[in-house]
Formats: sequence, C-alpha cells, structure tokens
Amino acid sequence: MAENNLGTTPERNGLKIGILGGTFNPIHLGHLRSAEEVREALQLDRIYFVPSAQPPHKSRVGLAAAAQRLQMVELAVDGNPFFFPSAIELERSGLSYSIDTIRRFHVDLPSATFFFILGLDAFREIHTWKDYQLIPSLCHLVVTSRPGISTPPIDQLLPVALQSSLWYDPSTKMYCHTSGHYLIFHEIHGLNISASQVRTIALQGKSLRYLVPSAVAAYITTTDLYQQREERHR
Repeated sequence: MAENNLGTTPERNGLKIGILGGTFNPIHLGHLRSAEEVREALQLDRIYFVPSAQPPHKSRVGLAAAAQRLQMVELAVDGNPFFFPSAIELERSGLSYSIDTIRRFHVDLPSATFFFILGLDAFREIHTWKDYQLIPSLCHLVVTSRPGISTPPIDQLLPVALQSSLWYDPSTKMYCHTSGHYLIFHEIHGLNISASQVRTIALQGKSLRYLVPSAVAAYITTTDLYQQREERHR
C-alpha cells in the first residue's frame, strides 16, 4: 500500500475518533498493535474497540459470549489513554451492523470526525454489508493490510461496489468519496497473529504469553474459555 499524505485529511472541529469493530474472539496483540499504528499515523484522539454482539457474517461455532469478549477488550485496553472499549453492539438487539454502530457514534459524539477501521479482507466483502453505500458518507474509511500478506497495487484494491462513488486523488494518494471523506489504505507493520491461532493454542493448554495481553491470557486460562467452547460443539 502506498504511503498517504495524511495531513490533508479534512476534519471538523472536535475529536478525531477511530472505530474498530470485530468479534475479538479473543482480542490479541495484533489488534492492539494495528490500532496503535493507525492511531499514530492519523493522529487520532481515541480508538473505540467495538465487539460484535451478533456478527452477521461469521459462524457462531466457537464464538465466546459477547459479554466475555467485551470483558477481554476491557482488560486489553486498560491503561491506554487512547483506547476505549465500547458496548454499543451489546446494548442493541438483533444482528450487529456497522452502519448502525457508526450512526450511534454520530449521535453520541456529534462534533467528532470518525475513522472506521477495517481489514482488507473485510473491505473486499463490503458489498455484502447492510447499507454499505452509506458508510463512506458518514466517516473516513481506513483499510489496513495484514502483516505477512502481500498487498496488491492501490489501483486494484477498490471493490467494484464502491467504484462509482470514489475517485483517486494523486496529490494525497487516497481515494475521495463524493461526501468529502477519504478512503485511506494503511500498511500495517505489526504482529502477524490471528484469533484462531490464539484459540487453538488455548485449546492445547499452551502458553498465550506474547500473543495476548497478560490480563487477557489470565482471563482465558482461569475461565477455561475456549476449552469449554470446543467441548460444547463436539
């Protein structure tokens, strides 16, 4: 991914807020390092980690309860003045749709500028999301690479579903939406860790040290979280 001239990103008066959603099953150091790199590059004031209560695009098999995943997020971000947990999707009934979450943030923080952070794999499937066409009109989109996976050239990254509403601005090296929001591709140099890898290691009873924050490792170990989930689905 190309480097971006991030200083030209437009912003209103108020906080610059990152929104990072996911199942966080569990949250791990890769999530945290990626968020830190984005926060630093875009000079965000806060990043909210939003566990999905009922993810519409993922299997429920092996998925820890939403309250448990939120608790692990709370443990993981504790002590970082820029990172905050959010229970927005747990407080809302029904499936967890990103568009509803972004709209709620606009209600709660009406003067803020929002940056919705998602991985490249999720971005390529954005056409399957509820009201996906409206998302770039509400916030900047920050699409991150995955460490260890090669990234295609920038002119091959834009899904067909969004090509009619975004155009490439060579001066900023970013795509611009008709609303004035930017689509920012950000190369992550963080840790190549996956939640499925963490769950497998937990199931094997091996150490989670240096994969997840120590408080999250202790929570998983003392609750036998993923051992119990696996046994239920045998």
